[in-house]
Amino acid sequence: MSRINKLRALVSPAPGGNDADQGVARRELWLARVALTAFFAVDGFVFAGWVVRIPDIKEQTGASSSALGLALLGVSVGAVVTMTLTGRLCQRFGNHRVTVAAGALLVASVALPAHAGSAPALGALLLVFGAGFGAVNVAANSAAVELVAALRRPVMPSFHAAFSLGGMLGAGLGALVADRLGAAPHLGLLAAVGLLVVAWAGRVLWRGDVGGATAADPGARVPAASAPTTGGPAAVGGGGGRRGPVGWVVALLGAIALCTTYGEGAMADWSALHLTETLGADPGLAAAGYSVFALAMTVGRLTGSAQLARLGTVRALVLGGALGAVGMTLGALAPVVWLALVGFALTGLGLANVFPITIGAAGELAGPRGVAAASTVGYGGMLAGPVAIGFLADWFSLSTALTTVAALSAVAALTSWATRDALRGGGA
Repeated sequence: MSRINKLRALVSPAPGGNDADQGVARRELWLARVALTAFFAVDGFVFAGWVVRIPDIKEQTGASSSALGLALLGVSVGAVVTMTLTGRLCQRFGNHRVTVAAGALLVASVALPAHAGSAPALGALLLVFGAGFGAVNVAANSAAVELVAALRRPVMPSFHAAFSLGGMLGAGLGALVADRLGAAPHLGLLAAVGLLVVAWAGRVLWRGDVGGATAADPGARVPAASAPTTGGPAAVGGGGGRRGPVGWVVALLGAIALCTTYGEGAMADWSALHLTETLGADPGLAAAGYSVFALAMTVGRLTGSAQLARLGTVRALVLGGALGAVGMTLGALAPVVWLALVGFALTGLGLANVFPITIGAAGELAGPRGVAAASTVGYGGMLAGPVAIGFLADWFSLSTALTTVAALSAVAALTSWATRDALRGGGA
């Protein structure tokens, strides 16, 4: 049994329970939550710091849009390979220890792309960065699912809010230094800051992880991380400890996540270029475009638990996808910068909680391997989407390419509504 599950047993109400032990357990769970939140935040921080420098690195390497898209495939390949392995590593070594190791790899490798001299070299360096990104996302989400079960509170959106907040800060810093600092010193600074955070938070997680991770005890299940606490339909598998074939439901959750993470990846890698090349924005304002998107996602995720309690899981998925579709249609086709920024903000609000809902539900259904399976499919949209956008931009235009984000967001909404009975019941 993992340390988190032991702490959960200590804080569970029991006749004759030791108040002192329960107090210590609650403090350790709180520290674990703070440390894990720091990993989500630094993940978003360094990823956003990288993406706002993409225009500079595109110029540095002399890559065309399609060549840049192929180079960005290095992130996709590195991430997908490690995602398929990380679930098993978590079960063997523990969610927390894998999170720490993966976090260290991620923050150290963010400095590498700034030293690429060509598109092929950039793709090779991004393989390493992608490996860290994929591993830390599966491991941290697995740890979050387990911690949510121990806390007995639907706080998964708060972890993803930390990712978005980190992304907003990373993009904001990029906007501030875009005209004053080159890509190499900027990304090197991000790596140094990230390593400091990993060193501190990693000590907390490492000492609290003894033995491999285990799935939540079916006899003591709580609603999935994304489930409402009162009212509305339960999340997949929530509350009832449902057993039986759930693989297809996990795959469905991953597919819904893919439709919306495609938009997250597109915003990360192409929003700045859209604002500069299509609408003529200066570099500082263009970098702020992703910051607006990340801020909107942060607000959406900070209020995510309350929204889910009011709407329920299926309605939250449907409305989120629909708002994302409307917002990105505006962002892609707006004739002026300020209107595009409004579209980016609406997109961020719409897509904010789709991924936390789907990954939290998959984790409750199938543990770390469920998180790994849904994440591999889901993050495929974030990582492969920018590649597709690059080719579509060469064939048509960047504005037209970005309308595919709106189309897939609409698909996510329609799929969630069409399969609402399966999502409410956990599959059959």
